Formats: sequence, C-alpha cells, structure tokens
Amino acid sequence: MGDTPNTLDDLANRSAKWLGLSDAPERHTAAVVADRFDRFTWQDTHGQSAGLRDLAEELDQRHDHTADLLTDVFLAAYKVRPRLREHAEMDPSRLVNHQVIASLLDSPEFTELRRETTGDPYAAAMAVLAQAAALRRLLEDSSAARRSAEQAKKAQQDAVSAATAVAEVLQQAADEEGAAPTPAAVQQAIETAEAAEAAARQAARAAAQALTMAMPGIRAAARNGVAKAAEGARQETALMRAWGVAPGQTERMPFDQRARLAERLRTSRLAEWAELIGRFRQMADGERAHKVENATGELVGVTLGDDLSRVIPSELANLGLPALRAVFAARYAAGELMLYDSQGEQSTGQGAIIACVDTSHSMYEAGPGGVTREAWAKACALALLDQARHAGRDFVGILFSAADKLQVFRFPADEPADITQVLDFAETFLGGGTSYQRPLSAAGDLLEEEFNDTARARGDIVMLTDDDCGVTEQWMRRWKDTKHRLGFRVFGVAIGAPRVADADSVLDALCDNLRSIEDFTDVHAAADLFRVI
Repeated sequence: MGDTPNTLDDLANRSAKWLGLSDAPERHTAAVVADRFDRFTWQDTHGQSAGLRDLAEELDQRHDHTADLLTDVFLAAYKVRPRLREHAEMDPSRLVNHQVIASLLDSPEFTELRRETTGDPYAAAMAVLAQAAALRRLLEDSSAARRSAEQAKKAQQDAVSAATAVAEVLQQAADEEGAAPTPAAVQQAIETAEAAEAAARQAARAAAQALTMAMPGIRAAARNGVAKAAEGARQETALMRAWGVAPGQTERMPFDQRARLAERLRTSRLAEWAELIGRFRQMADGERAHKVENATGELVGVTLGDDLSRVIPSELANLGLPALRAVFAARYAAGELMLYDSQGEQSTGQGAIIACVDTSHSMYEAGPGGVTREAWAKACALALLDQARHAGRDFVGILFSAADKLQVFRFPADEPADITQVLDFAETFLGGGTSYQRPLSAAGDLLEEEFNDTARARGDIVMLTDDDCGVTEQWMRRWKDTKHRLGFRVFGVAIGAPRVADADSVLDALCDNLRSIEDFTDVHAAADLFRVI
C-alpha cells in the first residue's frame, strides 16, 4: 500500500499533458480569414450564380471539403488584403486547401488577376469558374495527400478522445469523496493516449510527406488556373471598356444580368472587332481633348497665328516650362504660335448627332487587316455616340440598306445609354441594296421634330456608306430646303469605295464635307470629324 501514492503521483505527472490536450482549441476549416460580411458576400454570390452552384455540387460528389476550398479561392480573389491562416491553426483535413491558397497568393499571376477581381464579387466568382478545370485536376492529383490528411485528422481526434479519457478517470476519482483511482485504470488510460498520440504523429508525418509530394502539382495547377482566369478577366474588362460599359454600370447589375451581358459581348457579331471599337473610342476621346468649341470648319492642318483658342497642345506645353514662357510670349506677340487650321465649316452643332450606317450586302466586304466595312462604320458610329454623350446631345443611329429597310435607334441625351440597345444597334445588319433618300429623310424628320420640340437646330448627320445611288430632283429640292431651314451639317464617309466620294457623285452633292476611307485599320482617318462635331 505504501507504494500506491508514489505510483499515483508518477501517473498524475504523466497524465498532465493529456489533460491539456483534451482542452485543445478547435482547428479552422477556412484557410482565408473572413468576417461575417465576407461570408455574406460569398453566400450571396453563390446563391446568385448557377455556375458556382453547379461547380460546387460537381466537386462535392467526388471530393471532400470542396465547399471550403471554393470559398477560400473566392475570398482570396475578392478581399482587399486576404490573410492566410497559419499552418498550425488549420484542421488537418484542410491542409491541402491551405496549400492551394498559399500557392495562389504567392503567384504573380494571381496578383495580376486580383487587379480585376478585388472588391468585385462578380469578377471574383468568374475567376473561380475560370479555374474550374485546374481545380478538378488539382483535386485529383492531390487525392493521396487528402486521404493522408483525413487519416491525420482521425488520429488527432483519437488522441484527443484518449486524453479526454485520462481526464475522466481522474475526475471520477475526485468526485467520489476522496476515493483514489486505481493505478491500473490510470495506467491504461495513459497508455491508450500515448499510443493515440504516436499514431497521430505518424499520420501527421505521412500527411506532410504526401502534401510535399503533391506540392509541385498543386503549384503548377494553381499557376495554370490563375493564368487562364487572369486572361479571361482581362478580356472581359477590355470588352466592357471597348463597348463603353463603365465599371459603375456593371457593379449595379444583378449577377445573372452581368453574366448574360458578358456572354453577349463575347459572342456578338462584332466581338472580334472589339479592339477596333476600343481604338476608335480612344481616338475620339483624344480628339475631344484637342477640340476647340469655337473653331470654324474642318481641321485640315497647322498654321501660325495668335488665336489662343486654337493653339496646339505641344505649344501650350511650353507654358509649363519657365525657361520657355518668354519664348511663348514673344511668339504670341508676333502672331507665330502654331494653331489648328480649319476651313469651310460652321462651328460645333447643338442638335442631335445622327449616324446613318449603310448595312447593304457589300458592307460585309473586308479590307486591310481583315476589317469589314461594316465593322469600321459601326465603330465610327459608336464613337459618335460617345461624342454626343460628352456634348450633352441626343444621338440617333439609323441603319439602312434598300428603300424598304430601315431601323432607328434613339439615345436621348438625358437618359443613360442602355448597353442592350447599343448592342442591338451594333449587331443589326439589314442586307439588300442601298438607298439614300429613306435614311436621310428620316434623319431630317428627326432634326425637325427636335427643333419643333426644343428649338435646337444645327444638328449633324454623318453618312457612312460604300455605295452610290440616285435621288430624285423633287426629293433633292425638299432636302436642301430642310437643310437650310434647320441649319444642320452633313458629313459623308465613303468606305472602301473612292468613286463614291468623287466630285460629281450624288454623295458629294448631299454633303458639306466628304472623305474616302480605304485603310480600315486606321481609326485616325476620320479624326477631324471628332474635332468639329
């Protein structure tokens, strides 16, 4: 009996570590630290996106813990400063997920991707979906590591259960009014706990080894998936920008509506010309920066003078250099400043800008760079829409071909331009022959209606066509009378057909200003339009 207290003391000392283990904190299943707002954003986006739900269901049928992985990938793309939990904080079964996210966050490609996705739930969700193939491959390739991680978790749970048993043996003795547990009971509980701990350590080592072996594949799959997602995000951003969709517009769209818009932009008839449309809009934006509201006429070059309203930008830049200010003043006094030169036009209009776009069969014809006549004309018309928005003017797009084919798209200045209507205008192609009278009569009627309603005159009509056709004398007399009464201007652009711009052509007789375009890759060929319209 004398040995029992010492034996129990020894066992009590050995049991101390197991008492602490039984109270070990719970491990985390999420690799990315998130607050309730982050979790709500994910849940809301997941609820709106059929694609995310389908992917989650597919992966969950084949692998464990994929819901946590998708959440982590989304939050890593969405959060401004995503913070990865420490390795030791993670539930063993989620260590592969942890490594996937660590690989993403260490990737330069993911940093590039986050420029498009941070703070944008839709873009972050699209990034997850774009990585779907990589995630499938990654989950397959890391299946051994995942099994080892599950075994490690089970071993850890067994160790905690054994530690709890040690605590229960000692607690039972304490509850029985001074009764001491038998050394055999304590010894058995401790041995069970020690065996469980050894198994847990071995399972953890096996899991770590399996994870190490899976690491190259995880990193490669993560990089490939991110590269694809980044490219997709860049393309979508470029498409939105090219079509004039501002970030603020998309952020206010419901998820499904934005997804449908993105899909339509990708599959539009003019999708392959998005880069041309973007360059046209960029060119027009640059020309607006040079535009002088009081300049008279078409800008045809550079001349010398002292009209500060027409000074070219490089000349004005000299004012920013102290050493050249005196030179600027001297050249101004001598009337030798470089100015934009203009001729033969009225000043900028106040009424609507109307683009009449020929959509006859011949407009399908491609020119240099494979760009079609239609693509060039539609890109120019969309840039004119921007021009009208910036000037606070109504815009009307008139698509025409034969006399019986006409479609009108109206974009009032006091209403946001509906992107769906913009796409309808850009994608519509009527086919058939070419008639001038029908579209120009419609344009004249619209300008007259605007004048009668608002007293705004001096509109601008831009005729974009590749064909010449006759008009009746009676119609021409009415046209000239309407034009004189309302004071509008007519600009003609002959696309890929120089003969249409000949001095004796019908189009020349109809227009105040006429030019021929043959290089469809050159958006600057019509640059002066955006200075005088």
